[in-house]
Amino acid sequence: MTVEEQNLVKLIMSWDITPEHEQDYFEFVIRDYIPGVQRMGCELTDAWATVYGNKPQITVSVIIGSPRKARQLLFSEDWLSLNNRLQDFIQNYTMKLVYARNRFQL
Repeated sequence: MTVEEQNLVKLIMSWDITPEHEQDYFEFVIRDYIPGVQRMGCELTDAWATVYGNKPQITVSVIIGSPRKARQLLFSEDWLSLNNRLQDFIQNYTMKLVYARNRFQL
């Protein structure tokens, strides 16, 4: 069964790291953010860093089981708490929810 046939959704997030918080950001992401997102049932599928150009510095994608599960996740206290902590280290945060495809998505 393909990703399309499973009706999975992908949450695509992007941001820039606040320059004065780079070390704290990396420690938070490795120690708390990635494990926290995985504990909430998300499957990390993509993580990109832009090294040149006028695009978001970081882009991360996670797969979530269904649109209903995505809505539950995005309004959960655990998700809101984790993402509020992420905001301490970043700027220009965006996110979008799309149906997952068997190809690269931005």
